[in-house]
Amino acid sequence: MTSLLLLAIGSGFAYEAIASKQSARNYPPPGKLVDAGGYNLHLVKVGTGSPTILLEAGSGETSLSWRQIPDELAKFATVVSYDRAGYAWSEPANSDRTGENIVRELHTALEKEGIHGPYLLVGHSLGGMYARLFAETYRDEVVGLVLIDARPEDDARDTAEILKQEKFVGNPSASTLKLIKHSGLLRLLKDELLNGQVAKEDREQFVNVIAKGSFFEAKEEEGNWAGTTEDAIRGQRLGSLPVRIIARGMAQDYAQAGISEEGGRKLESIWQAGQQKMLEISTDSQLIVAEKSGHMVIHDQPELVVETIRSLLK
Repeated sequence: MTSLLLLAIGSGFAYEAIASKQSARNYPPPGKLVDAGGYNLHLVKVGTGSPTILLEAGSGETSLSWRQIPDELAKFATVVSYDRAGYAWSEPANSDRTGENIVRELHTALEKEGIHGPYLLVGHSLGGMYARLFAETYRDEVVGLVLIDARPEDDARDTAEILKQEKFVGNPSASTLKLIKHSGLLRLLKDELLNGQVAKEDREQFVNVIAKGSFFEAKEEEGNWAGTTEDAIRGQRLGSLPVRIIARGMAQDYAQAGISEEGGRKLESIWQAGQQKMLEISTDSQLIVAEKSGHMVIHDQPELVVETIRSLLK
């Protein structure tokens, strides 16, 4: 019995190793690998013209997450989406995953590739914090900022006690997720394991392109360093820089994460208050509510994202 169990486990690991090698051949990078200072970032550039629209995805999201948005924006501007270090086709970095390093390395890659400003930054979720930090770090090169249900700088601090009361344990560790992937279970049971986490139409790409050991490690490390990015942008003031804030109109499904109805209401109230507070970033700021969207506004109402960016350019 033990021998059969070991054989089954070994077969799973062998199956995944072979399938992963085949995936690397079947899913070549659509963009270009560019030196970001010791490792290569995967940049995808479409369209022409100025300014350059930079798309910064959320935690666990990649250049693929934007779906058709870059092509729509490319009709009237240059658009760059990319994969942060360790994500999708980008190599792992040899530096800590702080916001400061992430922003600097992206700027280095853009300079190396000859993609110069002015830039219009578009950030979703955690990517909103990186977009804000980029705008602050390279203020003279940035002409606008669009934040899509972006994580507010006080969110971790304001929600800590509620999450503690709810006994929220967070995501599985990177080591656990790597084991699930390498064992072949994620590939075999993707619909069951990714239900509620990854949209059905994105699961093949997730398993074959995104779900690597470097991805799980980078995502976890970004989360561990997020507090330093919050500190860097807390109380941020960007003068009259045009800022558009798109907030979700539909609350998160907190019950799926094991959080009570009352706890969910409190968490949602804190998030929405944070969206309002981001209006203070600039004297030229507007809040737009995506009435038909949850957190993934870029999937639920991509046309609203495109139109908001386009109107800002005008």
